[in-house]
Amino acid sequence: MSLVDAIVAQVLMLETALYHAYARMEARTDSEALHDLRINLRRMRSLLRPLRKIGAVATLNEVAAEVGKLTTPVRDLEVLIDELEQLGFAQQANARKAILQSSYSRIVASSTLKQLFSRLDQWPSDFRAAERGGELRQIKKTIAKRLHKQVERLKAALADPQYDLHQLRILVKRTRYATDAYPQFSPISVKAAASLKAVQSALGTWHDHYQWCLKAGQEEDLQPLLQDWHVAATAALMEAEVELLHLAALLAKNQQA
Repeated sequence: MSLVDAIVAQVLMLETALYHAYARMEARTDSEALHDLRINLRRMRSLLRPLRKIGAVATLNEVAAEVGKLTTPVRDLEVLIDELEQLGFAQQANARKAILQSSYSRIVASSTLKQLFSRLDQWPSDFRAAERGGELRQIKKTIAKRLHKQVERLKAALADPQYDLHQLRILVKRTRYATDAYPQFSPISVKAAASLKAVQSALGTWHDHYQWCLKAGQEEDLQPLLQDWHVAATAALMEAEVELLHLAALLAKNQQA
């Protein structure tokens, strides 16, 4: 199977998974539907990102990005409710569940999501047309170049002590997902890839607690949790800093190899 065929096949499988997650959200069958929709959306965007300058890819990538923006606050609310329930703050959790349910309805009915599925239906023929037009002639070289550039951006960020941690978290995520999407073109070692995952997890934990601290400063019923969340955020940041040093060392070693 050619690389173009493999990409088309993967996008078609992801489209099926997205439809399935959408149907589960619409029917309210389980609490993981939105999470699964976002995971499959992320996988698709990771496939498309290295090729986003190609016209057939750019439009779908833009629509997928809009769905990501639409669903991110709702996923954040899911995670917050789960945290509150685990800590035994049922009243605070229940107070937010009605908002969550209305948010599900808004996503299911959104024109943004409908546009995504419309573009997905059209995308394979558009991508094949790009192939016939010669736009995908250097596809392997393009992907390898994009992944290399992504890793170099991450290395530069790791070397900058003033680099914004929120932006670094996003950069780590994008690098990990890009190398996961195209392991055959990944410029990093297996150990560095594992370190990327550990860094993402630590920064993700820090980011969650950081955001919850902000909410606790604005929402009165969350204030009893502020101190514990602040302590947890500090601990997660310390763990992330250790993992970041380890990742930087692995990427430097990878360059020397």
